[in-house]
Amino acid sequence: MTDSPDNATTAYARLQPEQILDALDQLSLRCDGRFLALNSYENRVYQVGIEDGEPVVAKFYRPNRWSDEAILEEHAFSLDLAAAELPVVAPTVINGATLHESGPFRFAVYPRRGGRAPDLDDFGMLRQLGRLVGRIHLLGETRPFAHRPDIDIESFGVDPSRFLLEHDFIPADLLPAYESVIDDLLEGIEACYERAGRTRALRLHGDFHPGNVLAAGEEQLHIVDLDDTRMGPAVQDLWMFLSGDQAEQFPQLDALLKGYTEFHDFDARELHLIEALRSLRIVHYAAWIARRWEDPAFKIAFPWFHSQRYWDDHVLALREQVALMQEPPLVWRSA
Repeated sequence: MTDSPDNATTAYARLQPEQILDALDQLSLRCDGRFLALNSYENRVYQVGIEDGEPVVAKFYRPNRWSDEAILEEHAFSLDLAAAELPVVAPTVINGATLHESGPFRFAVYPRRGGRAPDLDDFGMLRQLGRLVGRIHLLGETRPFAHRPDIDIESFGVDPSRFLLEHDFIPADLLPAYESVIDDLLEGIEACYERAGRTRALRLHGDFHPGNVLAAGEEQLHIVDLDDTRMGPAVQDLWMFLSGDQAEQFPQLDALLKGYTEFHDFDARELHLIEALRSLRIVHYAAWIARRWEDPAFKIAFPWFHSQRYWDDHVLALREQVALMQEPPLVWRSA
C-alpha cells in the first residue's frame, strides 16, 4: 500500500458505502442496492447484494494491524481447511487473489453463510464442535505460521496491562488495586504454564467462541472469522465453549474431548491453562478497546468503558481469576 499509516487510518475511519461498492465493482461484482453493515468492530464487514448472484460479504481490514503477509497466511490456512472439507468460510479467490486493494483499503470477499448460534446445552453439538476442532488441529500441526504471533503471556497479558496503566484509562482511585491484582494475575498465569509444562504450539482458529460458529439446520455448521488465527496450545480452541462452575464444565469438557480425540490426541496437561487463558483474554479485551478508543465506532459500541462501574467490575473479575487459577484444574479421563 502506498498510503502512509496515518492517511490509511483516517480513510478507514471515514469509509463510505460508495467506496465499498467501487471496490467490489473493480472485481466485476455489481451491487444490486442491498447493503448491510455486519457486527464487527476490528474490521469493517458488510453484506452486499450482487446482481444475478448470491450476496457476498466484504471485509475491509483495519490498517496497521496485520501485514499483507499475515493476512495472506490466514487466507491460505482457511483455504486449506476448506479444501479438507471442513466447514470453514474461506475468502473467495477472484482474479487469482484473495487480498485486494482499492485506494488506501485492503479487503477480501467471502461467500455469505447464514445460521444461528449453536446450542451449547446439547452435548451432541459439543461433541460435533470437538470433532471440528480436532480436524482443524490435524491440519494446523503440519507446519507453523511464519508471519503470525503466538498466544502468550507477553502479548496477551504483560503488554496489554502496561498499555492500560500508561494511558489513563483506569480511574485514579483504582490504580493501586489494578496494579496489585495484575501482578498477582500474571504470577498466577505463569504458575499455570509451569504446571502445564512444555506444551505444543500449533496453528489455531484462535478466537473460537460460539459467536464464530453458525448452526444451519440440525447438522450443518459454518466456522467463520479466522482473523485472530495464531500459534498456541490446542485448548485455546476449546475452553470458550465451557461455561458455569466446574461441576457444569466437567460434562461439557467430556463431550468436547470425546469428539476432539476422534481426530487428534489431546494433552491433558493443557487443562492447567484454561483459567490462565481466560485471564489473558480478560486483560487483552480491555486493552483492545482502549487501543481502539479513537475509533468513533468503539465509543458508540462501548460507552461504559470509561465508567467507574466497568473498572470496579474488571478489577473484581481479575481477582476472581487469581483465585480460580489456584484451584485444581478440570480433570479429563480418556476412555
